[in-house]
Amino acid sequence: MKRTMVLKTVAVLGAASLALAACSSDSEDTTASATTEESAVETAVEEAAEECASTSLVLGTMLPATGDLAFLGPPEFAGVELALQEIDAAGGVLGSPVTYIEGDSGDTTTDIASQTVDSQLAQGVNAIIGAASSGVSLTVIDKITSNGVVQFSPANTAPILTTYADNGLYFRNSPSDVLQGAVIAQDAVDAGITKMAVVARQDPYGEGLAAATVKNFTEAGGTITTDLLYDPAAPSFEAEVAEIKAGNPEAVAVIGFEESVKLIQEMIKQGVGPDKVQLYLVDGNLSTTAFAEFPEGTMTGTVGTVPSGSVDMTTFNERLLAFDPALTDFSYGPQSYDATMVIALAAHAAGCADGVKIAAELPNVAGNGGEMCSTYADCIALLDAGTDIDYMGVTGGVDFNEFGDLLEGTISINEYSSNTEFAEKGSVTSVVPLP
Repeated sequence: MKRTMVLKTVAVLGAASLALAACSSDSEDTTASATTEESAVETAVEEAAEECASTSLVLGTMLPATGDLAFLGPPEFAGVELALQEIDAAGGVLGSPVTYIEGDSGDTTTDIASQTVDSQLAQGVNAIIGAASSGVSLTVIDKITSNGVVQFSPANTAPILTTYADNGLYFRNSPSDVLQGAVIAQDAVDAGITKMAVVARQDPYGEGLAAATVKNFTEAGGTITTDLLYDPAAPSFEAEVAEIKAGNPEAVAVIGFEESVKLIQEMIKQGVGPDKVQLYLVDGNLSTTAFAEFPEGTMTGTVGTVPSGSVDMTTFNERLLAFDPALTDFSYGPQSYDATMVIALAAHAAGCADGVKIAAELPNVAGNGGEMCSTYADCIALLDAGTDIDYMGVTGGVDFNEFGDLLEGTISINEYSSNTEFAEKGSVTSVVPLP
């Protein structure tokens, strides 16, 4: 920012000098013209000085401490806080430590997210990391972006968010479910499944992922026996499961959040549980704790997909566990770490902790042919030397397309070995198709 201010000032001074020289041969109007030009220069310098309101980054989080995605909260908060620890240890952003305001997102049944955003906007945040739920993000995205603040989600996957009118201020570093749906379908086809039921919660996340799964499975020659949306607040899923059973599927894809436990319990009761029919879970319900009380071995063989990274994240997850030994799940912890890093780097590159300026720099620090760097200290050293950078995160590259989505994404395919343990059996990295 200092370089930009100097260049603008020099340009204005140069123009003013030419104007003054031209006026020097005039008559009595010379003094008045000089005074006018000097005033113009002073105004330009003052405007340049005021161009950046603050060089101190204020970062908020709006992540699920409560609600139907609360199991994702701990790794996401840990990812943000670990990144902030490393950023501040390397000198902070533009020489100042980051001001961090932690906030809860709740879920779509509450007004917690809106209250969090109101509070953080009042405290002058420049960027907000969250929400995890696409549905929650859609309830507050207008409020955040209309105030010139960056909204950056580490976990939103609903395809509808790709082209949402966001003033260029919404970003995410998990791939759209256009990719996850394709991976679910292909894994099922590769496993020899020809008939599959898809049941999903009725919200932007569930609808988008279900549509992508159904489309890809049918295009691969499979038959969808049931394509059903449900009310996640329903007191019972008896009717929905009866419809699934009537279709006699070889596999069932359950696309939901914590209510999936109740739905799968009903599937077990009606004889179409994971011990009888191949079950597919997704990022919203892939958990090491949710199914602990099921009869022993019930979940063995269940397959679950989740956005991941193009590199092995075992080492990073160990770092995250050392930072927060209470963690049992790690989904979206790495993405939360990378989101924090690229926001800080973009503010440093912009020379200003302003939401609009941060948004303008995010694609630049995350790609665009710069020199690769993977730690905050190394990256800001390059920036301070005037070198363009390409941040390589703990998830791999974080390059964005024109919509603020990832250019390339990775989906991890996992398999349960017990009710509380699963491990990756493979992954797919691909350019993320547009919806």
